Amino acid sequence: MTDLKDRITSLVEQSHTSEGIVERGPAGDAVASLVRALNAGDVRAAAPTEDGTWRTHKWVKQGILLGFQIGRIVDYSSKQFPFYDKDTFPVKPLRKADDVRVVPGGSSIRSGAYVAPGAVCMPPMYINVGAYVDEETMVDSHALVGSCAQIGKRVHLSAAAQVGGVLEPVHATPVVVEDDVFVGGNAGLYEGCIVREGAVLAAGVTLTASTQLYDLVEETVHTAEDESLEVPARAVVVPGARSVDSAFGREHGLSLSTPVIVKYRDAATDAATALEKALR
Repeated sequence: MTDLKDRITSLVEQSHTSEGIVERGPAGDAVASLVRALNAGDVRAAAPTEDGTWRTHKWVKQGILLGFQIGRIVDYSSKQFPFYDKDTFPVKPLRKADDVRVVPGGSSIRSGAYVAPGAVCMPPMYINVGAYVDEETMVDSHALVGSCAQIGKRVHLSAAAQVGGVLEPVHATPVVVEDDVFVGGNAGLYEGCIVREGAVLAAGVTLTASTQLYDLVEETVHTAEDESLEVPARAVVVPGARSVDSAFGREHGLSLSTPVIVKYRDAATDAATALEKALR
């Protein structure tokens, strides 16, 4: 992929010159090659290194942004649904051989997203360009996998869970959800947070890079390092509250919502969060 990386980097640099114009032909060819590689899972917006840290591939994000820059609005409408979008990022082409189960009812996967065999997509859900969804993961109804979000194996994104991808700035780590994570209904993950393997996020938990995560077990507070908040492996996180420590706050009994680690995963948690194989 070195050649593709060099082509995209050169085109992006060209777009940042005083003229700020790139020729649609070469740019279109590069973007089309990137989309094919993203669809196949051959390149990713971010990937883990051997020591478990996540490395952002800036050039991939730049290529996606270039695709939006050169794309033209075209009509993809059917008889039932009006649909107009950039021609560089149409709906992802899926075949029965891809072994991805997309249940009828308004779901959509944008081209340039990788969805691995065994994944289940319940209606209506949406997976955006640059996202990576690994094997046997379930994306439940009304769930969002945002641009460049990285989702591991056997993850359950429950109904209305929001995984906000991070496309800009291009150097920032996207939201990462590692293998065997359970994300409860209406939970929200934003601004490049990383949820480590086996963690459980209860319904309604919200995490951002500016969130303070209180660990009752280890009696510590987790905060963002290098722009990312990390949820420890196998942590069980629930919505909590902490008092407002000011005269006005005490006077009015005010508190702020905050996520809290109440325990680390055990057999009872495993049983409660298991994905039934029959659903597949």
